[in-house]
Amino acid sequence: MDLAGKTRELIENLRRIERTQSPTAFACSFGAEDMVVLDAIAKSARRIEVFTLDTGRLPEETHALLETVRNKYPIAIRTYFPDAIAVQTWVEQNGPNGFYRSVAQRQQCCHIRKVEPLKRALVGKKSWITGLRREQSAARQTLELEAWDEANGLLKINPLLDWTTEDVWAYIRTNDVPYNALHDRAYPSIGCAPCSRAVHPGEDSRAGRWWWESSSKECGLHLQP
Repeated sequence: MDLAGKTRELIENLRRIERTQSPTAFACSFGAEDMVVLDAIAKSARRIEVFTLDTGRLPEETHALLETVRNKYPIAIRTYFPDAIAVQTWVEQNGPNGFYRSVAQRQQCCHIRKVEPLKRALVGKKSWITGLRREQSAARQTLELEAWDEANGLLKINPLLDWTTEDVWAYIRTNDVPYNALHDRAYPSIGCAPCSRAVHPGEDSRAGRWWWESSSKECGLHLQP
């Protein structure tokens, strides 16, 4: 299917979700994929709530893009922050960058800064929307367009599931969609600043996330059973 066909399908899916799966929300991290979904929602399905998770360690480039998005699109974007006491306690026990020491400590940090705020964002929702694609990693090859999210107790929908990287960037260029400046510096996947780096030619697109680890490149938001 060409880009025009995939775009039509995306809009049809978003309108169907808006009509049949509300209240629903789109979790936007402002990566390239999420900017495609955000643009389509702003143009065609504005009753879908949009929210983002501000971990407290995001790159300045991500905050700059959020400001651009607020000025460009006529939709509200709700921001969820981690619990301040939980962050304070973890930092007192582990230090500000204790996540470098072990996978367990990194996962604790991700849980406090991302997983717990996500759960709050999804309270009362019937479904949530992501920008996940199969092509992103081996762990995402088995994803489905729609599947029950046991961890959060609602339907999880991935409308860009079969889009390629080329599709994503073609949409961005065709529709003049703003994107994170770090993408131009070889950051295909962007999370917290201390946990993201540029990738080298030939590396997997997720290689820049938690690069000091050899295990799963996931934070806990999208762990599959």
